[in-house]
Amino acid sequence: MEFFKIKKDIPFMRHALIFNVISALTFVAAVFFIATKGLHFSVEFEGGTVMELKYPGAADQERIRGQLVQLGYEQPEVSSFGNAQEVMLRLPIKEGVEGSTGSQLVFAALCKAEAGVAKTIETTGPKGEPIKRTGCFNAAGADVLTLQKVEFVGPQVGEELARDGLNALLMVIVGVVGYLWIRFEWKFAVAAIIANLHDVVIIIGVFAFFQLEFSLTVLAAVLAVLGYSVNESVVVFDRIRENFRKMRHATVGEVIDAGITGTISRTIITHGSTQLMVLSMLFFGGLTLHNFAIALTIGICFGIYSSVFVAAAIAMWLGVKREDLIKPVKEKEETDGAVV
Repeated sequence: MEFFKIKKDIPFMRHALIFNVISALTFVAAVFFIATKGLHFSVEFEGGTVMELKYPGAADQERIRGQLVQLGYEQPEVSSFGNAQEVMLRLPIKEGVEGSTGSQLVFAALCKAEAGVAKTIETTGPKGEPIKRTGCFNAAGADVLTLQKVEFVGPQVGEELARDGLNALLMVIVGVVGYLWIRFEWKFAVAAIIANLHDVVIIIGVFAFFQLEFSLTVLAAVLAVLGYSVNESVVVFDRIRENFRKMRHATVGEVIDAGITGTISRTIITHGSTQLMVLSMLFFGGLTLHNFAIALTIGICFGIYSSVFVAAAIAMWLGVKREDLIKPVKEKEETDGAVV
């Protein structure tokens, strides 16, 4: 489907050198920030306590955050979870305080701020089974705060998750490399691999520079961007390969320009609709989806950029030519009239 069609090919490859210098500088800067500043890993990787609380009304997150700072938590994470009444707390490991003890102290302090007393009561579940529930009750006996869930992630579990996450990223990269190597001629494959890794490194570099929290959801976004960028590269390269068969008297640069121009309508529709969804998560999804949406936004923008100015240009500089994709037809030997 095309909303518009560009009749004249845009000379992308004429400016490829300038954009690739910018890409190289951006890539080097991202690697520098990753190596020097490192990533601000979340509780899932570093270890800590995750608590889910429910207030009878809209929770005052700034007030909750201030109370946690008073308890000695330097960087507590407070975010909405589901609705304005439900809050998720991500608390780093505190020296001298065990996970269960820390959650009890935090809940007691938050309960005191609501002029209530923390109690554990026994209720009946949907099947009649006894369930213990921790709540905060005021003088009138009303429930002013409920502890819905507590999870403690130890340092060893965090290291295991970090290791498994890195292994998942490496396995996806190896799978993508293998797919591109089989799908395309090796020059196209190398160009696409470099472009896709370029997107991933820049996303991680942005998170390192701004010290944004790198969580499991952000890792999922990075993996999604990798697949998204691969899809864009495959679409562009397929059109370039097709043009090599059609445009027999055109130069390599002209063939690549025609291939990229021919996919612009599809790119605008696909990436535009996806970006609208991601922006809705960024602005209306709350803090829980904020970093996830940021990673996707960066990945979508750089995925378009790398497919046009990185992957295609590298393929051109590697010397891709028509003979790499179209094997010459050998003339059949004439045997008619041969004397035996």
